[in-house]
Amino acid sequence: MTTGEDDFADREEEIVEQPDGRIRVVRTLNTVIRFVTGLFALVLVLHIVLVAAGANFGNAFASFVRSFANAVSLGLNNLFTFDNATLELAANQGLAAVLWLIIGAALTALIAGIFLPGATRIVRRRRRG
Repeated sequence: MTTGEDDFADREEEIVEQPDGRIRVVRTLNTVIRFVTGLFALVLVLHIVLVAAGANFGNAFASFVRSFANAVSLGLNNLFTFDNATLELAANQGLAAVLWLIIGAALTALIAGIFLPGATRIVRRRRRG
């Protein structure tokens, strides 16, 4: 079986795409959401690492990370209680970090599903003759 140029000439394609402006806005919004939720998760994990490493929270950077992590912990700071304070912090803020990643993924999927419904590209091929 050989495929010549005639085989490709027999096909007709129809391509339907969403308007570029809407795609661009949705992609930009989803990028911002992924960045923010990823940043929140990263700060929570960084706080866990700083506490586990015994960082000096009198330091401005460590103090900033602690404040930021407490602000984005989703109220989970006292969800689990353990005898070990570091383990307790890791469990509570680790869960918050995972939840931020899930929230980001769910929001981006929801936004794409609402504002870009269906396939963004439809290709129909029909053989003539």
